[in-house]
Amino acid sequence: MTANGSVGSSPNRVGGRDRVTGAQQYVADIHLVDELQAKLVKIDEGRARIISIDTTKAEQVPGVQLILTPKDLPHPMPRFGPQYEDRPILADGEVKYHGEPIAAVAADTKEAAEEAVALVEVEYEVLPGVFSIDAALDPDADLVQHPSLRPNEPFAHSNIKTEFNFGWGDIGAIEGEADYVIERKYEFPMVTHFAIEPHAFMVAPEGDELKVWSTIQHPFQLQKTLAKLLDLPLSKLRIFAPDPGGGFGGKQHPKLEPLVAYMAMKTGRPVRLIMSLEETFQAVRRSSTRVRVRLGLTNDGDMVFNDTETDYLIGAYVDIADRVASKASYVAAGPYRVPVVKIAGRTILSNTTPTTAFRGFGVPQITWARECTLDEAALGLGIDRLEIRRRNLPEKGVEFIPGDTPADGDWRQTVDKAAELIGWDAPLSEGRGRGIALGLKSGPTTGLSYSTVRLLADGSALVFCGTSDMGQGARTVLSQIVAQEMGIPIERISVIMGDTAIVPYDQQTSASRSTVLMGTSVYRACKDIHGKVRAMASRIHGMDEADIDVDGGTVRFTGEELPIVEVVQEGLGSLGGEVIGNGEMRKDKEPDHPLAGSAAFFEFNCTAIEAEVDDETGEIQIIKHVTVGDVGTALNPQQVHGQDEGAAIMGLGHTLMEVMIHDEMGRIRNMGAIDYRIPTSKDLPAELVSDSIENSDGPGPYGAKGVSEGSLLCTAPAVGAAVREATGLTIRDLPLTPQRVWEAMREQT
Repeated sequence: MTANGSVGSSPNRVGGRDRVTGAQQYVADIHLVDELQAKLVKIDEGRARIISIDTTKAEQVPGVQLILTPKDLPHPMPRFGPQYEDRPILADGEVKYHGEPIAAVAADTKEAAEEAVALVEVEYEVLPGVFSIDAALDPDADLVQHPSLRPNEPFAHSNIKTEFNFGWGDIGAIEGEADYVIERKYEFPMVTHFAIEPHAFMVAPEGDELKVWSTIQHPFQLQKTLAKLLDLPLSKLRIFAPDPGGGFGGKQHPKLEPLVAYMAMKTGRPVRLIMSLEETFQAVRRSSTRVRVRLGLTNDGDMVFNDTETDYLIGAYVDIADRVASKASYVAAGPYRVPVVKIAGRTILSNTTPTTAFRGFGVPQITWARECTLDEAALGLGIDRLEIRRRNLPEKGVEFIPGDTPADGDWRQTVDKAAELIGWDAPLSEGRGRGIALGLKSGPTTGLSYSTVRLLADGSALVFCGTSDMGQGARTVLSQIVAQEMGIPIERISVIMGDTAIVPYDQQTSASRSTVLMGTSVYRACKDIHGKVRAMASRIHGMDEADIDVDGGTVRFTGEELPIVEVVQEGLGSLGGEVIGNGEMRKDKEPDHPLAGSAAFFEFNCTAIEAEVDDETGEIQIIKHVTVGDVGTALNPQQVHGQDEGAAIMGLGHTLMEVMIHDEMGRIRNMGAIDYRIPTSKDLPAELVSDSIENSDGPGPYGAKGVSEGSLLCTAPAVGAAVREATGLTIRDLPLTPQRVWEAMREQT
């Protein structure tokens, strides 16, 4: 399965040259005739009541065409959101978080817009805000959202948004069977996505239609959101979503597109808003989380029960955070056989940047707590930390979450490979330690992807699909599937994405859907073509279709084999034309399931770390970082390794350095690349090893499963365990900065 750059090989990445040479056009590179530049009006406060907005001076700036304030919008204020329609177009009487837009300026030039923004006079009253879990849960705390925005919600008069409970069995009835019980609490910080390309939006009115350009991951969702807000038919909204420069979940859902749309409609001209990196810090982040884990085990290390509580601090508006918290909490017990599980979770509103999806979808927060607690339990019981994990893993095909997808891989293979690669039993140098941890994330629980493949008369092909290629290499993998099934070189295939007027509907690009869901859709479109080619061959050769086989780019019938392209060219004849195939992959909701759907697959990962800690400075050096994933089939091995390694380094970011810092007034103090640290080449492990277990047991084409999130899930607990072995320290709050480690070592002595 490797000819022509097809499945199982690693051809040059489709579109890769344009990305590295700068030829690729991002939203910020696209300009329209007569466009206006937009800038946002904000105040430097975490929470404040808006008394007045005076635009008199700003309106006098030459080139200013519009200053949009709340009074220019419909009343009541239009609101939107993927789960709850709670986010206003502009701050509605009150700034709920640092950086929430109060007004917006559109001018002929960026400089004029910036000058006008500085001249807008905002009178406001600073109000006390809630910026932490404890502050938000204080019975005397102000409410982040007014109860009128939360009709029929049981916690509307508190800052708790939602409370959810999962699990099975009765802990009270089984607790006595546990010889060893351990309970610990952990904290996971706020971090930001830090995509290389900041968010960017552009809207152009064209007759009775709107054209919208956005760095969105889900263009069809944006189309639906704007259609509802603006009372337009879907056919009058055309969304362009050029390949974004990274997303990591932060670009899944609409943010400021509705605001720009209102500005464009009021001016009758194209309006573009290109955010700075600093502004994106005020737009998206990962939820900070507090997790309490209580485990019961036998003296032999068998798990008896898992009792987990999670609190996710989700910000001023929900976005997709409720789904993040519930889906992550649902698998809080991890990839283990646990007879009794009790999971209680809450999402908590606060006067902070709204939380959205982030690579790992809430699972890294809980994995940090569970795996560290399990490590301590192993030490307390005198059991090897690797063996206690192997002991509790379910066999392949065994249902470990009642009523959900059974274990879909031989996960011990993954664990054993990681242990082998890290040299688990090898002697350690002084000041070094090793850690190992397991991560499990549910894949998509629902999905709908359509695609069209057009096999042209000259043997080239066009693929139309709504997936966004945001760095995961979807264009390449989808091209490989077509190359495999049509028997043509990958260089003769073009993949068209990012235009809702041209490509068929796709639900979303997230949860590692690209290969499994859209890949299956494209595979089925190719099979649709195979059926038509079979009919062609039957007509040409006067044979029964049942005697003709079409597979892997070849047409086979009695005594002869022909390339698909040759049969198609003969069948089309001198008139030319094409053969069109349509594909669909659908995973419907399951109404009785706690998440409305079982996992299409699981991303399972084992990460092992060897680290050295400097006892003078507290600095952690990663000597060796091993990540092994259960991938089903690696359709493009190089891309799988690249995705796993990238996610592993991202995991080191929130483990060792990343944290959004707020002052006592809720203002972010470390926005931008200088003050917010992410891993650079100087922070990479001395040795990074990624490997994959392939058993072709996934639901995707050729047995593939989703990848790219797994190696992020359990980086932190593996590092934490290595630090503990090296120093004897147990640190339960991230990130493990040199200062935090140094202070812990000083306290220890």
